[in-house]
Amino acid sequence: MDNVLPAALLATTGTWLITALGAATVLFFRRIRQETLNLMLGFAAGVMIAASFWSLLQPAVELTERHLPIPAFLTVTGGFSGGVLFMWGADRVITAIRRRAEGAEGGSPSNRILLLVLSITLHNIPEGLAVGVAFGALAGSGYSPEALMGAVTIAAGIGLQNFPEGAAVSLPLRREGCSRSRSFWIGQASGLVEPLAGVAGAAAAVYMRRLLPFALSFAAGTMILVAVHELIPECQQDKKAHPYRATMGVMGGFLLMTLLDLALG
Repeated sequence: MDNVLPAALLATTGTWLITALGAATVLFFRRIRQETLNLMLGFAAGVMIAASFWSLLQPAVELTERHLPIPAFLTVTGGFSGGVLFMWGADRVITAIRRRAEGAEGGSPSNRILLLVLSITLHNIPEGLAVGVAFGALAGSGYSPEALMGAVTIAAGIGLQNFPEGAAVSLPLRREGCSRSRSFWIGQASGLVEPLAGVAGAAAAVYMRRLLPFALSFAAGTMILVAVHELIPECQQDKKAHPYRATMGVMGGFLLMTLLDLALG
């Protein structure tokens, strides 16, 4: 326990710093071309989809078969469905709050950006939990090299997709007239919840190890929903002009995450 919590905090601080690095693009570039941003978002979606399977769902199946008396499909589908419903419900709540603030249906660009900021901040919570749970699981595995590499891979995958997310928050804010410094601070702040969630996830994994497969599947559900509902549609904005640019970003992100997980795990 003494080693797990600092490791989870360190890993999730790293994922937050990559979010800040992505948000810092607004400080160094006057603007990033839309097609470049689309490619980055597609890449992030590919990383999230691959990480959801290789680093979350597959270990959840293995842990259930090894330690629990119930079928793996019940744990995995239940946890995955819980993650999907959690993110869906959170998105509905955020949308309702936004519309109430507007006083009408529809939305201005600034309100859409607010929703994006809140959505990314919200989904950073289960991402931080996923990293924390992975490091918390080390205590139950005897700190094996395989489990450690798996936890590092999850943190690396989530960190990779945090870079374009940071940019996806700060750059639209800049386009709406915010100063560069304010755009950066809001962009990096969207990732501040990850260290807190990481420590909470590690502690939960240590004290409630039998829930670990469910927690991993839950995190996978949240990541897949965000990738499919938020990132992939967003990255396809210039599909007519560049039909396969964002798609190749998705494929590249999936391949890179697969390579990292299989080579390092």
